[in-house]
Amino acid sequence: MKRYLAEFAASFLMIFLGTGSMVLSDQTGGWFSHMDVSLSWGFAVGASIFIFGRWSGAQMNPAVTISLTLLRAHPKRELIPYLMLQFSGGILASTLLAFLSPENEFLGSSLPAGSAMQSFYIEFLLTFALMGVVLLSGWFKKGAIFLVPFVIGATVFLEAYFAGPTTGASMNPARSFGPAIVSGHTEHLWVYLISTTLGAICASGLWLIWKKRF
Repeated sequence: MKRYLAEFAASFLMIFLGTGSMVLSDQTGGWFSHMDVSLSWGFAVGASIFIFGRWSGAQMNPAVTISLTLLRAHPKRELIPYLMLQFSGGILASTLLAFLSPENEFLGSSLPAGSAMQSFYIEFLLTFALMGVVLLSGWFKKGAIFLVPFVIGATVFLEAYFAGPTTGASMNPARSFGPAIVSGHTEHLWVYLISTTLGAICASGLWLIWKKRF
């Protein structure tokens, strides 16, 4: 039970802090800058891993959980519970933001600045890279409690800074699902659910091939 509670709390905290920074940026007219939002996402991910990782692994990302399950690095029996907790954490985080900022229309929703397919390709690549970092972080032994949150959080920061203005830099189905459902802006949700999951799975497939051959 502690494992499940930790995963729910980690997902809630990460999505609340990340999308909350986007809401703050909207409400301050850009005073809270794109750099600030990117840093907030990186910090939210890193802090959640640092706080909750020892209990649940703090995956917080259905695409990551599905990929780890396919790699047999996550128990199959925990796949559905983890996915439900991650999506539920996102919905609760967005519901709380809607209560705190009822005038905000989007609540940090993931929305393409260009075409839907452009965002699809970019999100695929972003999640592919993030999943690669997650897998490589498994090599850290000494100091892992500090290195893993820092490296993954820094990766999220860089990708958010790079692609935030174009796609919203989701990299996470649960991160996009909560704001979309609560705000009602579900028109492009399929882009973020499918592209991120495919990106993580492809990275895991390449990882598996690389391990077998080398």
